Amino acid sequence: MPTNREIQERRREAIRDILAANDPPIAEQKELVELLKSRGIPATQSSVSRDLRELGAERVRGQYEIPSWLDEESPFRKVKGPIMKIARVGDHQTLLVTQPGAGAFVGEALEASSWEDIIGTVAGYSSVLILTDHKFFQDLVWHRLKYFLGEGHGEEEQESSKTEG
Repeated sequence: MPTNREIQERRREAIRDILAANDPPIAEQKELVELLKSRGIPATQSSVSRDLRELGAERVRGQYEIPSWLDEESPFRKVKGPIMKIARVGDHQTLLVTQPGAGAFVGEALEASSWEDIIGTVAGYSSVLILTDHKFFQDLVWHRLKYFLGEGHGEEEQESSKTEG
């Protein structure tokens, strides 16, 4: 008999698949509960609500979806190891400091991830400068990076006047 943890993992994987397929688009949690039950996966609205929150799903244009940056297949998920530090270095600019030689690799993975908030990157030998259109987008990217990297990456809240070029 499967454990509660195994059932939860199976249910979350099914939710991911359903939302990724977007056929039909899911507008209400009760629709998701019914689809899960039709697949033989026990679900309640409260468990689905928790799962959606854990998966990072959002309601966009009236339907649930998992943002592309949370996709487990996102190229950026594969390159977080060489990132040593993130820093805000000016208006609309964030710097990722990487291990020596990893800048281009991390920059390519970041661009391949197609984060909508990023307008461009400039990769160096051991860093990647991330450019955004607005402070709001910079904040979104900053929090997303912190989410991906977790603690221990030397995150710094710097303003351009505090950094030296």
